[in-house]
Amino acid sequence: MARIRKSDTSRTQSRQIIWKVGKYIRLSREDGNVVSESVVNQDKILNDEIPGFFEDGLYEVIDTYTDDGTSGTSDTERRDFQRMVQDMKSGRINCIIVKNLSRAFRNSANQGHFLEEFIPLYNTRFISLYQPRIDTFLDPEVVHSLEVSITGFMNEQYAYKTSADVRRTFKHKRENGEFIGAFAPYGYAKDPGDKNALVIDEDAAHVVRDMFSWFITDGMSKAGIAKRLNELGIPNPTAYKRSKGFRYENPHAKENDSLWNPTTISRMLQDPLYIGVMRQGRQKVISYKVHRRASVPENEWFVVENAIPPIISREIFQAAQELHKRDTRTAPGQREVYLFSGFVRCADCKKGMTRHAAKGLVYYTCRTYRDKSKERCSKHSIRLDVLENAVLVAIQKQIELVGSLADMIEEINNAPVVHTESNRLNALLRQREKELEKVTGLLDGLYLDWKSGDITRDQYRRMKVKFEEQTEQLQGTIEHIKGECDTIAQGITTEDPYLTAFLKYGNIQTLSRGLLVDLVNVIYVHEGGEIEIEFKFEDQYRRIVEFIENNQNEIYILGGKNAS
Repeated sequence: MARIRKSDTSRTQSRQIIWKVGKYIRLSREDGNVVSESVVNQDKILNDEIPGFFEDGLYEVIDTYTDDGTSGTSDTERRDFQRMVQDMKSGRINCIIVKNLSRAFRNSANQGHFLEEFIPLYNTRFISLYQPRIDTFLDPEVVHSLEVSITGFMNEQYAYKTSADVRRTFKHKRENGEFIGAFAPYGYAKDPGDKNALVIDEDAAHVVRDMFSWFITDGMSKAGIAKRLNELGIPNPTAYKRSKGFRYENPHAKENDSLWNPTTISRMLQDPLYIGVMRQGRQKVISYKVHRRASVPENEWFVVENAIPPIISREIFQAAQELHKRDTRTAPGQREVYLFSGFVRCADCKKGMTRHAAKGLVYYTCRTYRDKSKERCSKHSIRLDVLENAVLVAIQKQIELVGSLADMIEEINNAPVVHTESNRLNALLRQREKELEKVTGLLDGLYLDWKSGDITRDQYRRMKVKFEEQTEQLQGTIEHIKGECDTIAQGITTEDPYLTAFLKYGNIQTLSRGLLVDLVNVIYVHEGGEIEIEFKFEDQYRRIVEFIENNQNEIYILGGKNAS
């Protein structure tokens, strides 16, 4: 029997292997503009080089695995890489070929595990075309070489440096209010001339404006708004992006049925983006290796005012935020919120009033009395129709008062001399500044008291915290008073927000949810049915009254001239 040399045996066995080749291609976002690293270019290079590794022709290209726009620092987040691994485990492929190691790995630990353990375990051939050239079938020991290890380390350092550079760039853009997201938020589109700028998308912005109007003016609940949008066939934000041809993905995108839900409505109604405020950096990637996201504390967010064109006014947005704080339950099967939901309170215990029906009539009753304890509070009951009439009359009288104030202000501003200094505010300012001076002096002497033994260390710390809090509070109060003084110094016109808010309702004959939102803070119901309304703009009203009182002489002079 003829003897066969080992080399002949190896050559014979190699001819019997049919290589089932998988091409792996990766392009990261950072490589996006580099032509030499493009997906097309990598594929062309692999196709040109593959035949040279299989001179006997016993090979077949089974599949191409492409991760476009993904980092090489993590294996688990690369979908096609994972698909390739599964095909290797199942035996569908037994040879992997890449352009170079950086296409397969940017993490030296993953590289070592894959090449030194995983590849041999599944009897797979790994080929890297460029330096260091690797072919684990012809030279299995090459994966343990210093050159491969150094290359892995250098690739990882490149990923780290790139990540740091990108983070610095993103930080700078966020600080400047530039948008860095992949997809514009609902209501906006990316500016064709500047990918970091947003412009209003009128189709979606119209829906946003409707949502705020339905919520504030029409008194619709969030569930009611969602239902109306669905009935109108308007796609939700995810479906809308896809209808525009965007490859939009999120963790729940597969389950998305294109329908709106109350949670989405609530989030949008509370998003200051729609008044032009850009908030970014609310989440961050843990590291360049660990791509999971972690929440960032609110005080570390990047918040830039007036960064983008607003879709709604600040007044409308603020009205929506105030409504969120109120009780906004709806009747069973209804979309509209009850007219007085969140507005009516017991004048004694200050708790909300509960709505209930009896003998065909609707009443509001103190919630404490009805649901908790009849000993803690009294009934404070009032019939709904009586409440409506009383509130309507009170608001009509308030509008009438505002009209007379506006006339008086117009007369004052036509006078030769207008007094714009507030004696009340100036006196209050001097008082608070004296208090601050006193507290500051106590704080300055506290350290000496401790060192001299007059107080203990614990007393020093406790009193220091107390005085610092008082100092901060007084400084804030002083700034507020100065702001009030500056406002009065600029004078008051008939365009004052307090005046315009009431006067725009003119000769109202019925109440609406939007009217209450604009004008009323709370309605107190007293025992016996009397009501007390706390209107909005209390500070502005006091300022206007003071302005008029300071200029009474000018009104008198004008009145005398008119009479003559």
